[in-house]
Amino acid sequence: MQDFRMQPLVIIPTYNEIENLDAIVAAVRGHHYDVLVVDDGSPDGTGARADALASSDEGVHVLHRSEKSGLGPAYAAGFAWALDQGFDIICEMDADFSHDPDDLPRLIGAVEQGADLAIGSRYVQGGGTEGWSWHRRLLSKAGNRYAAIMLGISTKDATAGFRAFRDTTIRKLEPSTCEASGYGFQIEMAWRTEQAGLEIVEVPIVFRDRTKGDSKMDRSIALEAIRLVTAWGFRSRFGRGG
Repeated sequence: MQDFRMQPLVIIPTYNEIENLDAIVAAVRGHHYDVLVVDDGSPDGTGARADALASSDEGVHVLHRSEKSGLGPAYAAGFAWALDQGFDIICEMDADFSHDPDDLPRLIGAVEQGADLAIGSRYVQGGGTEGWSWHRRLLSKAGNRYAAIMLGISTKDATAGFRAFRDTTIRKLEPSTCEASGYGFQIEMAWRTEQAGLEIVEVPIVFRDRTKGDSKMDRSIALEAIRLVTAWGFRSRFGRGG
């Protein structure tokens, strides 16, 4: 097994991200971090393009999955690959530049300084969103507040998808056993981290909407998150639900 110890890995899940792939991989590699593209059988050629990038750069890796089965399973597969390869700082990041690659050193730095999980947070001082309508901002904040109330967590941006984990954190959380397949996976992982008594540091970031390609968020993903958070909350309080 090749030794990548002390070299952070940035996992980028993709589904039809051909318009963004070259630029996002180049931006991450510009910081000298390894990249793992986890492609869910994109029909637009994203997976093949990722293979081409990997063929010319040993710091780019590709994990092909046969079908689109959700963000959670994609990350779980990426985490398993990263642990098998020996990476000790493992990051999550969207492919569409809603997460600024230039913020990666601050997230990774927080883990290097002792955090078990660093979250790029919109809802701590210095963080925010750019170009959002008031009602979208309200819905996002309400979702985080609901998760905090139901699950008893103190993380202010539990739905955030820009993160850096210590490898030992991933091993303790066992992401392959998570119930959520959509963005509820982020809430579930934050909740598990707090339940395990691990340290979460929220690093302020500014979230920006994609300018190329189509959003993968839809009504079913939001409903899954609400249903699961409700079930987890009742289960933790009363030993039932879900």
